[in-house]
Amino acid sequence: MRRQSETSTRTFRLRGEVLFLTEDPDLVAAQLSGDCPLDPAELLRTPLRDNISTDEMIPGWCCYWYDEQLGDFAYLGLRGRRVTQGAVRAFGPQIVVSGAAKGCGSSREHAALAEKYAGVELVFARSFERIYEQNCRNIGIVTCTDFGLLDALLAGEELPLELFTAGANDIERAIIDFGGLFGFNRASAVAGSTPVLPRFTPARPLNAVEKVLQSRLSSRYHRPPDSAVAVGESYFVETDIRFSHEYVTPMAAEMFTLEFGAEASPLQPATCYYFQDHLSLAESVLSRRDNGRDLISRVNNLRKRQREFARKSQGTFIGPAHSGGSRAICHNYIMEHVAEPGDVIIGTDSHTCTAGAIGAFAFGVGATDMANAWYNREILVKVPAVIRIELRQQLRPGVCAKDVMLSLLAHPQIRGSRTLGKVLLFSGEGVAGLNVDERATLCNMAVEAGAMTAMVEPDARTRDYLAGRPGRPRADRSEIVVSDIGASYAAVVELALEGIEPMVALPGDPRNSVPLSSIHDSVPVDKVYGGSCTGGKAHDMDMYASVFALAREHGASVAEGVQAFIQFGSEDVMRYATARGYVELFADVGVTVLPPSCGACINAGPGVSESPAEITVSAQNRNFPGRSGPGQVYLASPYVVAATAIAGQLSSVEDMLGEERGNR
Repeated sequence: MRRQSETSTRTFRLRGEVLFLTEDPDLVAAQLSGDCPLDPAELLRTPLRDNISTDEMIPGWCCYWYDEQLGDFAYLGLRGRRVTQGAVRAFGPQIVVSGAAKGCGSSREHAALAEKYAGVELVFARSFERIYEQNCRNIGIVTCTDFGLLDALLAGEELPLELFTAGANDIERAIIDFGGLFGFNRASAVAGSTPVLPRFTPARPLNAVEKVLQSRLSSRYHRPPDSAVAVGESYFVETDIRFSHEYVTPMAAEMFTLEFGAEASPLQPATCYYFQDHLSLAESVLSRRDNGRDLISRVNNLRKRQREFARKSQGTFIGPAHSGGSRAICHNYIMEHVAEPGDVIIGTDSHTCTAGAIGAFAFGVGATDMANAWYNREILVKVPAVIRIELRQQLRPGVCAKDVMLSLLAHPQIRGSRTLGKVLLFSGEGVAGLNVDERATLCNMAVEAGAMTAMVEPDARTRDYLAGRPGRPRADRSEIVVSDIGASYAAVVELALEGIEPMVALPGDPRNSVPLSSIHDSVPVDKVYGGSCTGGKAHDMDMYASVFALAREHGASVAEGVQAFIQFGSEDVMRYATARGYVELFADVGVTVLPPSCGACINAGPGVSESPAEITVSAQNRNFPGRSGPGQVYLASPYVVAATAIAGQLSSVEDMLGEERGNR
């Protein structure tokens, strides 16, 4: 018997300010200062900003705080840099309005909390990224895509909450009704059962994503015989692995303690991992900033709080390495040591999807979701539609998975909001020809395409990879990560790999992807960075090394005036590179080698830009404004990153030795 949540009597009317995030940064600044020449109706007709990333909503350094001070940091990173600290909070917007794909990028719940602590109750956008919208719902911020309701509010009408949640399913509406995820859980505890029971459909052939989720349904549900999970319906599912890093662990730990009590500890702690990987080299960057001493103190506090919680919870702590940096970036470690086919893995990082490379259903969550999952191992998942990506043929030499993803970001069936909330399922003979590290790059960058996550169905390469890992597998669920014949997909996208050429993403957004050959003007560079979870794997080292070896053979080295950095994703990768002579090779051509850490990718390590004029070419996955410092960041493959270091300007491998090096 299906039970509906109690009808909410909550209503909305406009009783405060409305902040319109327009394309024109001067209009945003004018609203905040009270000098805007346009009224709300006129502002609504101006172009609204699309693709506002969580880096823009709250820069990485602001995440060193996890209390109400976050409200002072709202929108400090917004393109144009016209928002000052405390300005949004002083303005006190009840409603914030923007364009499509609001909240792309990081899973940091700090972004939604910054809005909440600045006074925001309701957020309008043409569309929302999944993690950001779920974070808003979990903490009681209402999101809405119906701009007709905004018109009504601006006209002075008072509207019931149910109008704003019309597009949500029953469980999502119940969470909103109860003021967030914790309120929903408290109501469940009082009632003795879940306030809303999900629907199931008649049994049908399932794709791999549906099969994994159905296999991990919470014990609170009794799925009827001959039934199946429904696309678009939300279910609590049991997680196999939960992990967090030092940016988020302290916030989630505080939520956990406040909600469940000081004596509470995570359920099945052996499946909880705590990584100190994002800020392990931060001091080298923060010490050069005006408020560096305070920021370093904040970083040390995050580390301390994380270690304390990890020790108390009896989970696995992956911390600093003796050689400097970290033992591993969380995503690399999960791939190298933990993830299994058929696992449900959640992490407090949007690139948790990396583990989809071996058939895990892995995705990023915010602090509230993690705190709740520590308590009961469960995570609420809306069964996503799946886009099957059929990769045909094989890649040409000098082209790699990074180029495939940058090509997909510009693909007419992928770009825009076509993938929001969906899963990319990679298949075809083109996938079979890729090693697991390259598959990890495909899955890692699914969130840059707006997708929830990505997966690759396990095959012989997967089994060989798992057999080479230390330890014994926990369980063999590989059979449930193979789609049934006749399974349904939201779309099927075919991509011929032979036609893909080296790609580059222009500064500002990974979706600004174009063929490298289309850039005819010289782009002199100041820095190149080969690292991060995307570009710091073992096979990435093979690619850097192949280019640098060619350069050394010709007596070439890193161009004068260019700083080049290669950073390992884990100690395992560092040992791999050392054993093959890559570390010596990198040093020979003038590359600075860095120990494992997220580092420059999160604006917290060597390789970050120091001024707006600096240009960096990077193998990382994200180049939103301010993400890696104030400069301009181009994204490219390991091949192009290495070639650019030698040429001194954005370059293909074919062109690097023929260009006039050092031409600044």
